[in-house]
Amino acid sequence: MGSTRYIMSMGELTRHDNSLCFRKNGKNVYLPVENTREIFCLNEVSINSQLLDFLSQNNIVMHFFNYYGNYSGTYYPRNVYNSGKLLIRQVEAYNTSRLIIAKAIVAGIGINISEVLYHYYKHDKKEVKGTIDWIRHELSGRIEQSNDIQQLMAAEGEAWSRFYSDFVHILPEEFAMNKRVKRPPDNPINALISFGNTLLYAKTITAIYHTHLDQRISFLHSPSEGRFSLSLDISEVFKPAIVFKTIFDLVNNRKLQVEKHFNKKVNYCMLNDDGRKIFIEGFETRMDSVFNHPKLKRKVSYSTAIKLDAYKLIKFIMEEKGFIPFSLKEMI
Repeated sequence: MGSTRYIMSMGELTRHDNSLCFRKNGKNVYLPVENTREIFCLNEVSINSQLLDFLSQNNIVMHFFNYYGNYSGTYYPRNVYNSGKLLIRQVEAYNTSRLIIAKAIVAGIGINISEVLYHYYKHDKKEVKGTIDWIRHELSGRIEQSNDIQQLMAAEGEAWSRFYSDFVHILPEEFAMNKRVKRPPDNPINALISFGNTLLYAKTITAIYHTHLDQRISFLHSPSEGRFSLSLDISEVFKPAIVFKTIFDLVNNRKLQVEKHFNKKVNYCMLNDDGRKIFIEGFETRMDSVFNHPKLKRKVSYSTAIKLDAYKLIKFIMEEKGFIPFSLKEMI
C-alpha cells in the first residue's frame, strides 16, 4: 500500500538523488521514496518542477491544505491507470444507474451510523436508540421512495442530523455541537469533523487514483468542476467508521482537550499543531487497523477497504454485479 507522509512545518521539499529532502530551519530531513504513497502538506511548502517530475515517476500523490486545515488541491501524477472502456461505461452508468448507486451509498451511510451508535447503546447510552430505530425502520423506506437525487440527499441529510444530535450523549459537554458548521468551523467538534473529513477525502483520492475509475464522474454528489466528486461519494460511507470513531476515541479518552489542543479566534476554531499531530496519529492508527474480511478470508485494513469499494463500483459498472458499499455490520 505504501505510507502517508505528513509535512506540518513550513519548509522546502526537493528531490535529492532518489529520495525526498524536506528542509526546514536549516536542517534536512530525508524521506525514502520507495514506500511513499502520498504526501500531505499541512503548512506552506515550497516545491519545484523537478520535484513534481520525480513524484510523477514514482506515482506519488501530493495533497495541499490551507490555513484552516481544509483541502486546497492535489498534485495528481499523470494517470497511468487510464481505461477508455471503463470511462465510457462509467458515463453510461451515470446516465442509467446513477440513482441505484446513490441509493446504495446512502443505505451504507445509514448502516454505519447505526453500528457506531449501537456500540454506545450497548454501553448504557440508551438515549441513542431513537436514531438507531429511525435508521433501521424509516431510512430504508425514504431511500426506496426517493425518485431523484434531491430526495435522496434530503434523507441522507436527516440521517447525519440525527447522528449529530446524539453527540450530546456520547461526548463531554465542552465538545457540544449546536449545528454543523464547515467553512470555517466554529467550535471544537466542528473543527474535528472538518479536519477528519478532509483527511479521509484526500485518502480516497489517492485510493481511486490507483484504480481505473475517473474521479470526476460521481453518482450521489453531482459532478462539478474543481473537485474530485467521486471521492466524496466513496468516502461518505467510511466517515462513521473512520472519522467519527477516531474523534470519539480521542475525545472520550481525553487525548484531545479543548483547553490544550484548539485555537479559538473570533468566528472560527481549529486544531493547534499539537492537536493536529494527535488527531493524525489517531486517524492513521484507525486507517491501518485490520479486521477479518469474511469473503476474502484474510485481514484487511480500512485503507484497503476504501480501495475495495472502488473495485466494487468497477464490477457494478463493467459486470453489473450488485454494488454494496462497506458495512461495519458485515465488515465487507
